[in-house]
Amino acid sequence: MRFRELDPVLHSQVRLAVVSVLMGVDAAEFNFLLECTRTSKGNLSFQLTKLKEAGYIDIHKSFRGNYPLTTCKITEKGKKAFEEYVDSISDYLNN
Repeated sequence: MRFRELDPVLHSQVRLAVVSVLMGVDAAEFNFLLECTRTSKGNLSFQLTKLKEAGYIDIHKSFRGNYPLTTCKITEKGKKAFEEYVDSISDYLNN
């Protein structure tokens, strides 16, 4: 049997964690994602950029008072990619 190729963008622990979180919420702030992924600020920022470049998330930068605020939201393309990734993993596990 031939398996579908896993999406290389999502086949990263931090990026997969971010997209998994975003599938369940309308949007998430950077610090919330930082807490969920338990990675460094620099690594999370890098991984968010990769997801944005792939068109899987939108990133909105603003301020809350004097502090920068980064908010992320999954796109339709990101939702579809995540669902296909989960289906591909299921194929591996069920065969």
